[in-house]
Amino acid sequence: MAFLVRWAVLTVAVWVAAGLVDGIHLDGFGSTVLVALILGLLNAVLRPILFWVTLPVTVLTLGFFLLVLNTAMLGLTAWIAGKFDSIDFSIDGFWAAFLGALIITLVSWIFGWFVNPNRIARSVAR
Repeated sequence: MAFLVRWAVLTVAVWVAAGLVDGIHLDGFGSTVLVALILGLLNAVLRPILFWVTLPVTVLTLGFFLLVLNTAMLGLTAWIAGKFDSIDFSIDGFWAAFLGALIITLVSWIFGWFVNPNRIARSVAR
């Protein structure tokens, strides 16, 4: 249940970023949901590994390198999504991906603060 809530929050965050950043092109609800799924899976599997590998750089930059890591995850998501004909998602360049990653991070954080996935999962399990 917590996964579904996180997926829904990430879907909203991706939709907001695509609406606010001119260089992010996303067409349709289905594409939005699939892009959020790809990004969520990458963040769950690959991002923790990359976080530990880049930890020294992250510490030296006082955490700002995490924005570059989030940008890379969004860029990788666009590259993977481009391999599927059913997903209409593209990013024009680094700065569009950077701004999009920043917006996705902020929207996910804000929504996650109001809609705590772990609290929802515990209340449904009761």
